[in-house]
Amino acid sequence: MPSSWGKIFRVSTYGESHGTSVGVVVDGVPAGLPFPEEEIQKDLTRRRPGQNDLTTPRDEKDRMVVESGVFEGKTTGSPILMKVNNQNTIGSDYDEMAHVFRPSHADYTYSEKYGHRAHVGGGRSSVRETIGRVAAAGLARVILENELGISTVGFVDSIGPIDSQISENEYPMSRDIVDQFPTRCPKPSTNDEMETLIRKLRDEGDSVGGVVKVVVRNLPPGLGDPVYDKLDADLAKAILSISACKGFEVGSGFSGTRQTGSTHNDEFYIEEGTGKVKTRTNRSGGIQGGISNGMDLVIRAAFKPTSTIKKEQKTVNDQNKETILKAKGRHDPCVLPRAVPIVEAVVNLVLVDAYLYQRALQPKWFMKYANLNVIPNQ
Repeated sequence: MPSSWGKIFRVSTYGESHGTSVGVVVDGVPAGLPFPEEEIQKDLTRRRPGQNDLTTPRDEKDRMVVESGVFEGKTTGSPILMKVNNQNTIGSDYDEMAHVFRPSHADYTYSEKYGHRAHVGGGRSSVRETIGRVAAAGLARVILENELGISTVGFVDSIGPIDSQISENEYPMSRDIVDQFPTRCPKPSTNDEMETLIRKLRDEGDSVGGVVKVVVRNLPPGLGDPVYDKLDADLAKAILSISACKGFEVGSGFSGTRQTGSTHNDEFYIEEGTGKVKTRTNRSGGIQGGISNGMDLVIRAAFKPTSTIKKEQKTVNDQNKETILKAKGRHDPCVLPRAVPIVEAVVNLVLVDAYLYQRALQPKWFMKYANLNVIPNQ
């Protein structure tokens, strides 16, 4: 069961929803970097369950423990192990699911592939697996911010039929702005509509999906490679590996198919005062030919409604018999508010790996775009 990602900044997550702990081993981190423990904990707290009544009531504080790779507050260059102990597990909630497959969940496919599965909490298919990715990405985020000035901000763009209607010139400038809203949709009237819908479906024992949008500012040109290591392809794979994610777009995405080349193309110009090459529009979403072009990276990720709901559903069991399931347990009626920091995390993991790769590949590029004042040992 592959659980690793990255060429240089290599991330390997471990653990199950109701196991002893979940966590990550991060290899390839340069030595001498100040270790941002508080920043990483902030990211984990943004992801954790039990934040408000819109999320699962499972109450996990998700306090991080660092077990290796850091000495006197700095990275040593050796693998960094970060873990979070599971504390608020109720395995009995899943007794009825030991032999019954939840509709649209991974129960059936896991059983067919491996012949043995951890049914409590969904095992590796649980969103708790993302704790390791969010912890690793906290470190990645700080590297990107300090060395390239990159800012990654995600928000909820839609929930069910409710669209945020946030235009390009209204994109939130910081995560703090987004976090002021329980749904993480930073538009007061729309947030209120979304809250009402989520609570209604929660009370009915149902669930709803939606879309997360992420905007990355100050991304320099040159990250990513043609053909098999395209930046957008790596982003797509990373984002689609998140539980419940069913769709990915960059830039205009599918809506771009409704335009012509003359209306869709992003025309180049030289920015006055900086001499930088820019585009007048950004339908490419910051990526052309699989390589970043210096414009904002704009991606969208679609999440399906939570599979485990309290309404009765027809299904089958592991004895090939049809049956009825009315699931118990504690589950998000909508994953979108908690998905925002997760999508931000995997974006930053892809970007930091692409950055460190480009840094090693092209020293002239590194000297041009990196902030050498904050690079250790330079």
